[in-house]
Amino acid sequence: MFRHSKIPWDKLLENSIRVILHRYGIKRGFIVIDDKDISRSKNAKKIHLLHKMKDKKTGGYLLGQNIVCTYFVTEKVSIPVGFAFYAPDPNQKEWRDKIKDLKKKKIGKSLWPKKPEALSEYPKKYELGIQLCREFQQAFPEIKIKAVLADNLYGHLPFILGIQELWAGIQIITKMRKNQKIRYWKKECSCGNHFSSYAGWKQEAVIRGRDNRKLIAGGGRLYVPSHKAKRFVIAVKYEGEKEYRYLMATNLSWNMKEVIEAFSIRWLIEVFFEDWSGYNGFCSLAKQCGEEGSLRPLILSYLFDHCFLYHEDQHAFLTNKQPLATFGSLIEKSRAQALFHFIQEILEDESPKEKLNNLISNLDEIYPLQPSKKHMVDVNEKGFMNKVA
Repeated sequence: MFRHSKIPWDKLLENSIRVILHRYGIKRGFIVIDDKDISRSKNAKKIHLLHKMKDKKTGGYLLGQNIVCTYFVTEKVSIPVGFAFYAPDPNQKEWRDKIKDLKKKKIGKSLWPKKPEALSEYPKKYELGIQLCREFQQAFPEIKIKAVLADNLYGHLPFILGIQELWAGIQIITKMRKNQKIRYWKKECSCGNHFSSYAGWKQEAVIRGRDNRKLIAGGGRLYVPSHKAKRFVIAVKYEGEKEYRYLMATNLSWNMKEVIEAFSIRWLIEVFFEDWSGYNGFCSLAKQCGEEGSLRPLILSYLFDHCFLYHEDQHAFLTNKQPLATFGSLIEKSRAQALFHFIQEILEDESPKEKLNNLISNLDEIYPLQPSKKHMVDVNEKGFMNKVA
């Protein structure tokens, strides 16, 4: 299906998004950008853009794929709208590894090899983020984007400029690193040092549009040398947290509370990742070889997420402006419904007993049993265990 079907895969996702936007009258929303690591088998070799990556849970390394995703959050529904596979530039990675070894050996910079030019077929993550936003803007120019939200991996000036070319004057909110430099009264210092001296004050904000949370926040419109421009820099710490997190907003007309409340929406993509990993198949099932073997199943998994917005219960919740059901509970209910429809079909048949017996007799063809290799009864028949004994 993925390799030989004549389906216009490149238009499937776009048209699915268009139908949802039209059905629910969606005119505006937020774009959230983030990436996800997906581990694969250590024996895999031909999966698209497979590469070695750090395991955040164990601190070791694993083989996997990294996917940059764009998530569209609106007042009614939130849906995945784009993706791109990322892999580090192998030439630059090899160069960085050489530099690390030379540093350990305390060899001077004059003897270091020259940094190779970046390969165009291996764009950086923030470049993929710009590309995905451009594709969305070209496909849906009528949609108004209120803000683009991302973490500190996308806080580079080229990313900011790339997004502003698409939507002039748009608000872009990203995280900042603790050691990122800012300038205050002609003095440069890190975010961490600045806000240790200028602590925030107690406030309340509506987080993710639902919960009132107490927090401590402070900030100002400060010059960021790496961006060569003023940004709204904010330090925020929720109740119960020990350390500040740092935010940077490009549109200086927003106030602090608006920036904090808007950025809290970024958390929704983490909820999507959790659902996607558990129920949509792409993360857990084996992949076919090559680009098509990963790209097309991923499109199908996005469409699977979209289709549940048309579930009868979900549609009723949307119509009555009630909270939507979780993806997992909808799937469990759909499985039960399928079973009940199956039983109902048998009971309503003219000869239900005959139909049921026919299904039972064909059960081995529908669900063939696979031989297991963890038991040794077949090996023992050949005398292996007797020889060992």
